Amino acid sequence: MTAPRTQGLLPVTDHNTLHWEEHGTPDGTPCLVLHGGPGSGAHPGFVNFFDPHRHRIVLFDQRGAGRSTPDAGLPTTDLTTNTTAHLIDDIEALRTARGIDSWVVLGTSWGSTLGLAYAQAHPDRVRSLVLAAVTTTSATEVHWLTHAMGRVFPEQWQAFRDAAGPDADPHRLPAAYARLLADPDPRVRESAARAWCRWEDTHMATTADSTPSLSTRPLDFQLRFARLVTHYWAHHAFLPHDHLLDTMHRIAHLPGALVHGRLDISGPADTAWHLSRRWPAATLHIIEGAGHTKGLHATAVQALDRLTR
Repeated sequence: MTAPRTQGLLPVTDHNTLHWEEHGTPDGTPCLVLHGGPGSGAHPGFVNFFDPHRHRIVLFDQRGAGRSTPDAGLPTTDLTTNTTAHLIDDIEALRTARGIDSWVVLGTSWGSTLGLAYAQAHPDRVRSLVLAAVTTTSATEVHWLTHAMGRVFPEQWQAFRDAAGPDADPHRLPAAYARLLADPDPRVRESAARAWCRWEDTHMATTADSTPSLSTRPLDFQLRFARLVTHYWAHHAFLPHDHLLDTMHRIAHLPGALVHGRLDISGPADTAWHLSRRWPAATLHIIEGAGHTKGLHATAVQALDRLTR
């Protein structure tokens, strides 16, 4: 695991502090990594997507995630100032603080939603984008993930739905879980976090080599992850319906790559396909046999290499 060349804490608005770090060469092409979740945190493994001799790689933990503070896993942490608009402002604050004029953006899963939103808000600050396991966190996608996918995993979905409580609306399970994860009783919060992470591991396990990646993590991670995901999903990323698709004209000129697994049940490939239809400067790569993030690495690396030369 590569140690960062430099790292620090950046105070931003609403009493939040972001943990950031840089890898690679300071004279290289600036590249920003947007992690998934929301809430997964910036794992150093993202550095492996880049050439440390050619790229200046910037990672950061989004508000409330990982090493950024305050910790979203605590029920006392106010999430009303944790929205997509706030994260976009944080990215701009980090860019300015690091003295970067524009950068290449890599976003995976939720990070692809945030990458699209950021690029559409600040197209002059983005050189190109590589988006893997593509999502837009639309109402349709969230309903698929938390309700309609019960047709694929009926027994696991029933356990997921039951853990939300007898009064939970089965069509609005993120909101039901968000309430449980803010409950003052730690037992309620812990049970909800574990149930949410078990469901996430279920719908991401669509290839033969899949192993649980969330429900086996420490409880503090599960609490943080589940609270942030349910907060964003309950509000459909705080964006109008189909907003990212409808405003693709803002970035249609930017070079890009969409990398997606054919077997990604978590996010069916039609989202990436519809985006590509409105993004003439981007290439679409549907990887046969790949799932959610698994099997996408090599193609994403090739796209980054091509788009940063």
